[in-house]
Amino acid sequence: MKSHENMQTAQQKMNSQHGKLIAVCSAKGGIGRTTLTVNLAVALIKKNYSVAIMDGDFQFGDVNLAMDLKFSLTIKEVLEGIGSIDVASLANYLAVHESGVRVLSAPERPEYADLVTHEAVDKILDVMLSGHDYVVVDTPVGLNEQSLRFIEKADQILVITNLEMASLKNTKLFLDTLNILGQREKVRIIINRANMESVIKATDAAKILAVDKPIYIPNDFQICSQSINLGIPFVIKHSKSEVAKAVFKMAELLSSEYNSLTPMVKKDHSPKVKWFSKKQSSGGLNK
Repeated sequence: MKSHENMQTAQQKMNSQHGKLIAVCSAKGGIGRTTLTVNLAVALIKKNYSVAIMDGDFQFGDVNLAMDLKFSLTIKEVLEGIGSIDVASLANYLAVHESGVRVLSAPERPEYADLVTHEAVDKILDVMLSGHDYVVVDTPVGLNEQSLRFIEKADQILVITNLEMASLKNTKLFLDTLNILGQREKVRIIINRANMESVIKATDAAKILAVDKPIYIPNDFQICSQSINLGIPFVIKHSKSEVAKAVFKMAELLSSEYNSLTPMVKKDHSPKVKWFSKKQSSGGLNK
């Protein structure tokens, strides 16, 4: 009898385990969101966490390219068996990078994105979170209904910007919107290419965005460009570089924050998503 109770307790403990979701976002394209996503995931797995990536840009996802993964199965194929999906069956659809990071790829063609429903994404994420310490989502650029669902579900939100004025202007609007939606407290600002040549300095960018302690990623265009073109994360190929050290430091910071957090009660955020959709249709933030 006691042994049966112990088994039940162990099962309940196992069922209650839930990883942390990190949403990697940006208000502007081309500033390093995907590059940061894959390198952060590898940096976390080097700390002995189990890590998966969801390529959340269902139209033009580049995670497979950034990790040189040649894998034919995507989230589109997962949808065919969504009714019975669990950790074991989902594993068959995840590409496994040499680092150990598992990846759920975006559909091969942009028109397939319409097949991916919000309900299916929520269910798949829940299964991924039950099987990994961290799930990192490379979200679509900007604010749309899908990126907002990722943001609201996330435990930690990384908003990437750089020292370009257009990027900072859009990022400030992005942060203002997250504040309205009650998501601002989960945000960490990442200033990428923080020491690039610019009339705006990294400290000025922090003041413009009204943030006290952003995470600074140094500029190394050659290493980052080579990394994305070869499909080899720079935390593997150039692990001693300053840019890699900054990502390892960020992984340490995020994981220490994770360990200090207490579990939060999951809330239904759908009214906020509907509110945002209404704003978009009336010309509010649709730009």
